[in-house]
Amino acid sequence: MNLIIQPDAGLVPVLRAIRGAKHRIDVAIFRIDGDDVEKALAASVQRGVRVRVLVAHTNSGGESRLRKLEQRLLEAGVMVSRTGDDFVRYHGKYMIVDDKLYVLGFNLTKIDTIRSRAFGIATRDKKAVNEALTLFEADTTRQPFVATHAHLVVSPENARDALTTFIQGAKRQLLVYDVNLQDRAFVKLLKAQVIAGVDVRVIGKFKDHEAIPVRPLRDLRLHVRAIVRDGAYAFVGSQSLRRIELDSRREVGVLIHNSGVARKLRDVFEADWEAAATDKTVKKEVKELKKVVLPKLKKGKPVPAEVVNLLKHRVRSPHSATAQGLRRTAKIRKLLSGRV
Repeated sequence: MNLIIQPDAGLVPVLRAIRGAKHRIDVAIFRIDGDDVEKALAASVQRGVRVRVLVAHTNSGGESRLRKLEQRLLEAGVMVSRTGDDFVRYHGKYMIVDDKLYVLGFNLTKIDTIRSRAFGIATRDKKAVNEALTLFEADTTRQPFVATHAHLVVSPENARDALTTFIQGAKRQLLVYDVNLQDRAFVKLLKAQVIAGVDVRVIGKFKDHEAIPVRPLRDLRLHVRAIVRDGAYAFVGSQSLRRIELDSRREVGVLIHNSGVARKLRDVFEADWEAAATDKTVKKEVKELKKVVLPKLKKGKPVPAEVVNLLKHRVRSPHSATAQGLRRTAKIRKLLSGRV
């Protein structure tokens, strides 16, 4: 299993895979620009490789480009199909090259591969590859898809159940990249994990976070959807924890049980987290925590367990500017006395 990190990798891993194909290439495309990938696919056809492309029926603002893309690919000898319109979006991005599956959290565009944080996973897991082939055939022929392999996370068929089970399994930590986390069931689940003592942090957008720290990605555009669990397991895909992406769109992701890959994802998250620790974000985190804690202490009311656990996590981090800000408050030090 290999991890693709954007913007470091660019299109190189995708182009290398296409140019090295011997028998088949199946690609699901939601958005694309530039002609490098198109040329590589056309050259593969000339080498005798069977090349099939499944093009999304629509995307925001680029539908005419998709139709022109279909025409150019057909002229190059590529077998082209268009998704149905039964889902709001066919947003999944994946590719099967010979016996290897690529699940991509990015489009084949310059903005996603040069200016955005995103990930991709390449795996030879036979069950995952076969499941992806089954999905490709179903969407190409516009037939129902029945999920059978739990590690391939497909919306709307099994994504909600698979990600719920994945998050419930956390014992120590959940690091989340999400462009728009808002599904009520997952918000509730993440808060329950905080109560259980799990260190939950989010890079991205998460309005109803309360005691869960959230920071924006700094210097790069955020496009990734990923979760790292306990530094040993992970999820990478195209679906946010948002109702429409879980229940009404075609989205594709993969659960990762490779600790080496999970650790690399964790390290990238931690670097992005620290890079986002501006004076403004730290002050905001301290202010939000104090806003929840201090009124309850003043009135003699118990502080929610999730807040106490969050405070413990923040104060345990000796290099955290947020922890330093909290330690300056005597009432918070007293609350944590004997617990940290």
